[in-house]
Amino acid sequence: MSGGFSINVFTDDELYEIHLATLEVMEKTGLFVQDEEALDIFDGGGAIVDRKTKNVKFPPYVVEDAIRSTPEKLALCGRNPKNDIVLENNRIAFTNFGEAIYVDDLYTGEHRDSTKQDMADSALLIDYLDNVDVYERALASRDKPTQVLDLHNAHAALMNTTKHIFLGPGDRHQLRKIVEMLSVVSGGKDKLRERPLLTFVTSPVSPLRMILEFCQILIDGARLGVPVNIISMAMAAGSAPVSLAGTLVIHNAEVLAGLTLMQLTRKGAPLVYGSSTTSMDLRMGTASVGCPELGMISAGVANLARYYQLPSWVAGG
Repeated sequence: MSGGFSINVFTDDELYEIHLATLEVMEKTGLFVQDEEALDIFDGGGAIVDRKTKNVKFPPYVVEDAIRSTPEKLALCGRNPKNDIVLENNRIAFTNFGEAIYVDDLYTGEHRDSTKQDMADSALLIDYLDNVDVYERALASRDKPTQVLDLHNAHAALMNTTKHIFLGPGDRHQLRKIVEMLSVVSGGKDKLRERPLLTFVTSPVSPLRMILEFCQILIDGARLGVPVNIISMAMAAGSAPVSLAGTLVIHNAEVLAGLTLMQLTRKGAPLVYGSSTTSMDLRMGTASVGCPELGMISAGVANLARYYQLPSWVAGG
């Protein structure tokens, strides 16, 4: 890892303008929050909660206090300590992309649903590759029941890589079972807090909706001391404004709302400022993953994360 090179798509003054616009959206428009426990936490933390509409409005000081209490450095620990990675300002690391749901079978050539064995094979491959620093769930165990699919994903990853793991837990029930699994591997919940082997990944629904599972994953991650990667998936010209700055305002509001929930749950809770935000192909009506605009958005997200002094995670294309 090294400092690498950077693409600064905004000046510091422009980042400040995006920050101010984000605070205005959060204070004046607010976000829809589906989970009752999250509404209680926001209410007790100084936000303005409308129980009837489930709309939460955030006074700027609540958001800025939460940003200040979020750790600016995050250790991503592996089962083998030689694979530990630190996320902080000016440190760059790489991961694989995810999540595929189909594979072309290497032996038969068949185009088929991905399986738990495919998930295990992908984790083993990433474990071998020196230039890939952490493992993101690359595939889904689609041969397992939907209700426990993410438990099987976690098991396959833990059994086949000694690097840090990023994966979505799906829901609160599976999250807690995955934490039990991690505690066994780590030697106890206290050991897991000291050296978290996994970061949970979760996303709001753009624009500006904090759904039930999103809220519960953030709350439980904060309480259990397991980092959470908050990934907005806003789509320029779809679920966000067409402009770069406008898209980043929506993206920023969603991530900062999640950050605020975690910090009101437990100050100092570790998290990652994440992004899978891209633009919509106006001709096809699909997300343009890998387009030049994605690179511009990801560079802007990285700039924002550095502005807040937070560890970040962005799509490379």
